[in-house]
Amino acid sequence: MLISGHQAGEALVPFLIGVVIDQAVGGGPGGLALWLGVLGAVYLTLSFSYRFGDRAAQRASQQAAHELRLALTRRVLDHRGGAEAGRLPGALVDIAAGDAARVGAVAAMVPSATAAVGGLALTAVLLLMISLPLGLLVLVGAPPLLWLSHRLGKPLEHRSETEQEHAARASGVAADLVSGLRVLKGLGAQRHALDRYRRTSRESLRATVRSARAEATYHGLTIALNGVFLAVIALAGGRLAAGGHITIGELVSTAGLAQYLLTPLTTLAWVNGVFAQGRASARRIATVLSSPPAVTPGPLPVPDPAAGKIALRGLSGTGMRRVDLDITPGEFVGVVATDPAAASALLAHLGRAADPEEGSVELDGVALTDLHPGELRAAILVAGHDARLFDGTVRDNLAADMGLDAALVAAGADEVVAALPAGLDTVLDERGRSLSGGQRQRLALARALAADPPVLVLHDPTTAVDTVTESRVAEGLRAFRRDRTTIVVTTSPALLAVTDRVVLLDEGAVTAQGTHTALVAEHSRYRAAVLS
Repeated sequence: MLISGHQAGEALVPFLIGVVIDQAVGGGPGGLALWLGVLGAVYLTLSFSYRFGDRAAQRASQQAAHELRLALTRRVLDHRGGAEAGRLPGALVDIAAGDAARVGAVAAMVPSATAAVGGLALTAVLLLMISLPLGLLVLVGAPPLLWLSHRLGKPLEHRSETEQEHAARASGVAADLVSGLRVLKGLGAQRHALDRYRRTSRESLRATVRSARAEATYHGLTIALNGVFLAVIALAGGRLAAGGHITIGELVSTAGLAQYLLTPLTTLAWVNGVFAQGRASARRIATVLSSPPAVTPGPLPVPDPAAGKIALRGLSGTGMRRVDLDITPGEFVGVVATDPAAASALLAHLGRAADPEEGSVELDGVALTDLHPGELRAAILVAGHDARLFDGTVRDNLAADMGLDAALVAAGADEVVAALPAGLDTVLDERGRSLSGGQRQRLALARALAADPPVLVLHDPTTAVDTVTESRVAEGLRAFRRDRTTIVVTTSPALLAVTDRVVLLDEGAVTAQGTHTALVAEHSRYRAAVLS
């Protein structure tokens, strides 16, 4: 409403100036004073309307972008999963940042578009009051001009979407490279990684240039079309004034209104460009929000309290075939998988990040597919090996107070905390990059232990620590998790040595079970997996 009031005022100003001129030429001082007062009031109104209207529009834009980011965050963090499938983390960040901002900008453009259309209509009415031909010229000429402007924006929309996809891919690759920088340096693969990013970045640059070229072409053509339209209106007004059909003041009003028309026409062209980019971004956001879930919640409640009995029944799928396994409550079991795909699939099924193609996983006799994944993860905690930390203090990252000291000792992380300048209150940088890989890994293990779930599943929790520390962590882990079900998917001899039982998952099937010592002595495939 306020933006529309501003545009109405902008349209009225040239009309009122013409009235004032006619009053100065042929009217009395009273009429002149009256219309000057009206003109001043219009100026005050349009100034007030623009100031507060633009503020409200920008607030709406930021609020809309914020709500979209919240919706995307909720979808990405949804316990059912699926939003991250086929997308790099950096790409999701780009969608939540860049695409949400573009769609949010549409909220600010809606009142501007409405006001521009209202300004065109008011201009047509004012020109009709001056001259019927002039008003009809605007009423007849504006719609096809706006339609043509919309059609010209189609290539911009297509190229904008392509640009955003390439930019998201480049952001995703960059984020991946930065997060794995230590590993890349260790492998000596910096040049290969740089070449990969350079190719992706160049594709993004080419897409950006094409999009910028389309945008420049679009704006150039719309400005030229608007200029021709305004010239026709001014020429028609001049001929009417020369023929004595309109007064000098009306001629001035016609020229002013013709000049004013450039504002709503340019605004509509600009809005159409923003809409084109917003539609492309909206489609990308909609793709994430409508991603099919990886798993669906089941109807049954999680056993409370959970005893911790785990059973695999005919589990088949990626890397596994007809796997049967029973783990009793409180048992400490090691799993050695000769195929990394089988290990990843097992972890995904235990945490319900994905459901098995065949067979089932059970907790205390209830199939995991019958449980809600969010509630389930409070009973079965799967801690990955990537040891991700977050911004904030060490205490915030551990997210626990009860039993924290014991968890730190068990994970060998008490030494890490003692070496930090402010102990648990030390503020970590992004993902704890100031810490070594082993320090991050021990803090992440302490976080998992402090959560104290009925069933804890660990994946290679000591790959970044030295052998002495690993032995200490193995003994601490065994003592801390006494009488609670623990599954360690690893090939670490130190961790496997403290387990009650080790299961060998070879070529997708359980081929051997027993203590670590017995399997090393009796099973060549096991020896090759854990001692090579």
